[in-house]
Amino acid sequence: MATLRLMDYSGALIHIHPDAMNTPEQCQNMADIRAEIDRLDRQVIALLGQRFAYVKAAAKFKTSETAVKAPERFESMLQQRRLWAEEEGLNGDAIAALYRDLVNHFIAEEMKHWQQSQPQKP
Repeated sequence: MATLRLMDYSGALIHIHPDAMNTPEQCQNMADIRAEIDRLDRQVIALLGQRFAYVKAAAKFKTSETAVKAPERFESMLQQRRLWAEEEGLNGDAIAALYRDLVNHFIAEEMKHWQQSQPQKP
């Protein structure tokens, strides 16, 4: 897996290689556990940032507000995320709710991006 390059809280660039992480069993104390959870959360947030870049890029392929909202795709996506969560031993409903909130936010941002790219009406 590739090394992730992220900025820490002070703005310093840090490099994270997933193989360098401790497993839960390797952690010696709560500080180790919290450090690994923070490391994972940084990776998740970095990936969400990448996902958002794709969402904004998708706006250029959309031809209407309905296409931006894509309600059928939205429901299909939520169902797939629910299944993926369950395959990982997670609560599918909780993950679907998380994605519902996240993607609703992303759709609102994509809509703004799409509307700004539309020719102005006289």
